[in-house]
Amino acid sequence: MKMNKIIYTLLLGSMVTTSCISDFLNLKPLDSETEAIFFQNLEQFQAAADNLHTNIYAWQSNGKKGSANNTYAIRFDYGTDLITVSHDAVNGTNAAGTSDDYYSQSYEWLRGCNQLIEKGASYSNPDEIAGPVGQAHFFRAWHHFFLLQRFGGIPLMMSTPDVSSDVVWGKRASRYEVIKAILDDLDTAILNLRSTTVSSTSNDGHVTIEAAKAFKARVCLYEGTWEKYNGIGAADPTNGDGVKSGAGTVIPEGYPSVADFLTMAKTLSDEIITSETFELFLGVENVPNSANPDLYAHKSYFYLFNLEGSDSNPAGLSKANNKEAIFRAVYDHTNRKSNMNLTHAEPAKMTRKLIDMYLCTDGLPVHVSPLFKGYIDMNTEFENRDYRLTACHPKTLDYVWGWGKYGTGADYMTDITSLSANQYQYCPNLTTNTASGTRGRKFCSELSTITDAGQEAMDCMLIRLAEIYLIYAEATCELGNGTISDEDLNKSLNLVRARGGVAPLNAALIAKARSLGCDMSYLGEIRRERALELYAEGLRIADVCRWGIAEQVFGTEKCGVYISYEDTNTYLVTMKNPVTNEDVFKSSVWTADNIEQETITYEDPAYTPTEPGCVIVEKKVNRKFSKKNYLQPIPTDEIKLNPQLLQNPQW
Repeated sequence: MKMNKIIYTLLLGSMVTTSCISDFLNLKPLDSETEAIFFQNLEQFQAAADNLHTNIYAWQSNGKKGSANNTYAIRFDYGTDLITVSHDAVNGTNAAGTSDDYYSQSYEWLRGCNQLIEKGASYSNPDEIAGPVGQAHFFRAWHHFFLLQRFGGIPLMMSTPDVSSDVVWGKRASRYEVIKAILDDLDTAILNLRSTTVSSTSNDGHVTIEAAKAFKARVCLYEGTWEKYNGIGAADPTNGDGVKSGAGTVIPEGYPSVADFLTMAKTLSDEIITSETFELFLGVENVPNSANPDLYAHKSYFYLFNLEGSDSNPAGLSKANNKEAIFRAVYDHTNRKSNMNLTHAEPAKMTRKLIDMYLCTDGLPVHVSPLFKGYIDMNTEFENRDYRLTACHPKTLDYVWGWGKYGTGADYMTDITSLSANQYQYCPNLTTNTASGTRGRKFCSELSTITDAGQEAMDCMLIRLAEIYLIYAEATCELGNGTISDEDLNKSLNLVRARGGVAPLNAALIAKARSLGCDMSYLGEIRRERALELYAEGLRIADVCRWGIAEQVFGTEKCGVYISYEDTNTYLVTMKNPVTNEDVFKSSVWTADNIEQETITYEDPAYTPTEPGCVIVEKKVNRKFSKKNYLQPIPTDEIKLNPQLLQNPQW
């Protein structure tokens, strides 16, 4: 359905899509109460604000356009250099469509934000409803930022539209006008949320002042680096001139400079860090009372994303043990399940590039570290590596835990010595040329009670402390023209590396790497950490576009496991599946055409190159990302309805 038609429908039936209860896990849309009789007290304002929390892309989203397929495409970095799954919007092979669900759904969701804000403006006691109003400003900023990242400048929806509204008939606001509106909304949210904190809400998923500050830090880092590396005004070709194409280059008076954006990002992230309100999740570093303690060592990163009840992890922890989440979408098994085939689909399968981006424990890349043991023998490439890699990518013949339908494996307390040979063990499968041989178990539940697809109910973390550490480090390094002190690294990025068991980044490590011929840099390492720590969390496309390197990053072939390395076959070539006794690898389906023949180098000279002998997941010829793909096209039906709505450049 086209956005303008949706607006007319909403105008005709002025029903409030809110809830009568405060628990937004069990929301019921009103079917009899109108705006005129709603918004009469704090309870009703809070119910409306709670409803806004479900209007967001988390797992399967609320709303008729918030399907699981739409969520998969944007939540898990599909099509990027890190994930094996392809996507035409990231390949650069898509065309402008007549409609775009992300476009129309966002405007539907924006209406609820404006409705609450407008009713709050006429309420007799503004202080009483400050919290709900602050949440509405937060979500209005959230949806506008989502649209900005996808389309650039867009029609701002700052009020509930009527038939003459600019959002229906007007021009697009420039990206700078949109950013200004987002920052203004977040400032208002922060002011209104002054008494709504993680402490006051028990971090139950409600928007808090900490969440608003964290989101503003994300926005400031994004826009500051976008303008630094893509240009400002006419220097940024994605803007268009606003006459023939694009949203134009209007810059509001008093608009922040690049340095202003980066300073705000650093200051806001520093406030969150120094408050010590949040902490990295380290709850499953070891489980000494389990039957197999060594098998769970250093798996906190994996279980962080899968916490449900005490039976969802070997340490018996619950969501209450997650002090890392700053803003999350809340789920449970009664009122709001994921309704996505997360565990079965395994949506975060890693590419060769991503696997090789994980450092050895000495802090050096695998191609220069003396700790790296190569690719030839079974599991040697996983030895002495970042714990985050082995938390999410099982080793060959690793045991699988959880015993629900899609987490099929042994119970945590099962002694592996009691299992029959090869029971509950992972084995690669390279019997078709569509396989990659790689895995990625992030977001895959081990809950024993899962009986069917979509039953998972882990919370979806939308902003977490690890990202704030990385924002602080990147903003500081950008402000320092590529340098950052050991002190600043130790209060931010090195805490993230420590969870991975990786040596800290500092001046000594940079010098050591360079002495080994590895051109390591502070900024390159900070960007690498973002890729590893935040992979499959929906941030990769925005990151490489704001750095101005997306053409190079997304333009190379994507590969999987090594079949051979330096002319020596790896163990996979002769391995038999221990359960079926069939070959793991079939040479008849893997010809020279789908085995990498050349060395692939990446955007950062410190990254490990991919050498010949890898299976090809996606060929370079099919990856055509260019500058125009930094933004997606405006739906053509919207342009037909509103001729002032100009298409993005080159679409």
